[in-house]
Amino acid sequence: MIKLPEPDGSLTEYQPSGAPRSFTPDSTPFAGRSVLAAAHVVGDPLAPNEPFGPPLGPPPPQSLDWDATLAFRRHLWSHGFTVAEALDTAHRGAGLDWPTAAELIRRSGAEARAVGGRLAAGVWTDQLDPFAQHSIDDVEKAYLEQLEVVEEAGATAIIQASAALAQAARTPEEYTGVYAKLLAQTSRPAVLHWLLPEWVPGHAGYWGHAEAEAATQVFLDLIATHRDRIDGVKVAPLSAEAETALRRRLPEGIRFYTGDHDTYTDLIAGDAQGHSDALSPVFDLIAPVAAEAFRTLDAGDAQGFRDRLDPTLALARHVFEGPGRSTLFFKTGLVFLAWLAGHAEHFRMVWAEHGARSVPHLATAYRLADELGLFPDPALAAHRMKQFLDVSGVAQ
Repeated sequence: MIKLPEPDGSLTEYQPSGAPRSFTPDSTPFAGRSVLAAAHVVGDPLAPNEPFGPPLGPPPPQSLDWDATLAFRRHLWSHGFTVAEALDTAHRGAGLDWPTAAELIRRSGAEARAVGGRLAAGVWTDQLDPFAQHSIDDVEKAYLEQLEVVEEAGATAIIQASAALAQAARTPEEYTGVYAKLLAQTSRPAVLHWLLPEWVPGHAGYWGHAEAEAATQVFLDLIATHRDRIDGVKVAPLSAEAETALRRRLPEGIRFYTGDHDTYTDLIAGDAQGHSDALSPVFDLIAPVAAEAFRTLDAGDAQGFRDRLDPTLALARHVFEGPGRSTLFFKTGLVFLAWLAGHAEHFRMVWAEHGARSVPHLATAYRLADELGLFPDPALAAHRMKQFLDVSGVAQ
């Protein structure tokens, strides 16, 4: 029995699961949906991973626990997911600088080749000083530098929208010109990743238009022009209705990758007019259960897919709770639950983000994950949960 703290400060007795839920790993990619799991990283407990500080240490960058970080990618590959590397789930732009991200992409590329796993990776412009003025040529060179690393790693490029490009470019032609040059350098179809100003104010006016529909049309025209070079797109934040509407406007064969963490089961299940695929950290959180659901869908059992995946919504909504439709601190829950599950030997994060969530929040995450059967060893998870509560001052 564990006494779990509630948000109001009270303690509730909880009986942990006895036997682990049985999952059979299968590294075969899913047939019916393309699913990219954005993967978290684990901080090196001996590195100076201080809040808002840069990764420090001699080359190669020493801010990460490389063994735990790469082991979790092997876990995702063992269940059939494509790993989406070096995105915000991996602290990109929030403690993970470009040299460390490049090293992460290289190492993940080597691991993917060793196990036959699929890899996609972020191509961005975060080596540029965010407080300096940059030309379009500067932005283009930054993108191409990163694309070269991603290509050498054998990964699919996830081309992320750039605030530096938004600062430098003014016309639709300037935006599409940069993207055309990037797409011409990719050896496999890329994913276009566009975060809207609701999440990233620096992306205001992206595609050369302040008005949303005009910007979207430029985006759609770019896709139509280069459809043979594009695998799919991710645009966020969008309501489920807006995502479905935009998905239906895409050229045939172009995937829409949902990153939704509130109604993803509906969007992925889809309807008679189509479905969303997925590029999301949700699958870092629920990998074994989600893999079982996707295998069920591949077998033609749509209701079985919903029966398996719908129960994960409560955990996802809890871990991702925060202002608006996103939160900066979802990663804390991912790393915490991975530690409880035995994927790492400690709970330490880049930028000391292990302290970003309250003890009651993490206690609830533990209970919800345990109820889903996500822990391979429930006894280990319960032991570590008690350890965490003890050092947090919650008497058992």
